[in-house]
Amino acid sequence: MTDDRLRHRTHEWLPPEPDLERLKTLPGLDYLRELYLGDPRRVPIGQLMGFRPVRFDAGLALFEGFPDEFHYNPIGSVHGGFAATMLDSAMGCAVHTVCKVGQGYTTVEIKVNYIRPMTRATGRVSVEGRVVAAGNRIATADGKVTDEGGRLIAHGSTTCLIFPL
Repeated sequence: MTDDRLRHRTHEWLPPEPDLERLKTLPGLDYLRELYLGDPRRVPIGQLMGFRPVRFDAGLALFEGFPDEFHYNPIGSVHGGFAATMLDSAMGCAVHTVCKVGQGYTTVEIKVNYIRPMTRATGRVSVEGRVVAAGNRIATADGKVTDEGGRLIAHGSTTCLIFPL
């Protein structure tokens, strides 16, 4: 027995093939701009979740996403993991923009505060990640998720470990 209310979704992405040798020769900002702004399909999680990178500058990363039904939790709003994933991406990429040649990073911890719910009706959301401080081994960043009217939906912070590649 089939349910005619059943929805289907397909997406496409390019295989995650980071050029580790190229990564070792570029500052983080240049690497992000070259690899991810050229073709957002290179970010499989973004393709799966429905968000994409928009801009990278020193200490700044901007993403946008579109909450939809497939992000819903059982109570009829977008699962908090959507905002958390976008925040982790934006804050982490903000840290990556300040990595020097031969450096990489990984998230050590992330904290998210949810201010208001998201639904499909929310429309496009913007996520901004900004570096607060960056040292040789540790960097911190803050992030915020806003709707098209500029209303705050969620905000967060992260600590990242910077390491040699």
